[in-house]
Amino acid sequence: MDQASNEDARVARFGLRVAAGLNEQAQTLPANVAERLSFAREQALLKARSARASQAQAAPAAAVMRSGSALSLGRGGDSPRWLKLTSLLPLILLVLGLMLIQHSQWYEQILAAAEVDTGLLSDKLPPAAYGDPGFKEYLSDEPEEQ
Repeated sequence: MDQASNEDARVARFGLRVAAGLNEQAQTLPANVAERLSFAREQALLKARSARASQAQAAPAAAVMRSGSALSLGRGGDSPRWLKLTSLLPLILLVLGLMLIQHSQWYEQILAAAEVDTGLLSDKLPPAAYGDPGFKEYLSDEPEEQ
């Protein structure tokens, strides 16, 4: 803490010495140069004021509001509807993601069933084999080709 305040004091002393030196030199400037510098200073101050005013209007400060039993950041109750609706965007993306996962699972089940059906229809089995109680075991144990 002490070192930071010591450095602040040094910076302040340096600033005061620079300002004093500039003030001494300003007394010896010709009148036309002093007038041009004064005009430039006034223009710079006007630009700085207008920049601060436009910044204050463009970015209103975020306010901490109480919403039920929780605190939230916001600009108050006058926010546009689209801003409120964008808070639903994560929920919409979640639902769409779950629907995509469900669709891909459903598609995988269809492909697996189609593969089993293709295997059954392309295999050379007598029609009586389909009614046999051990047929499911036959499907799970693939016979070796001779």
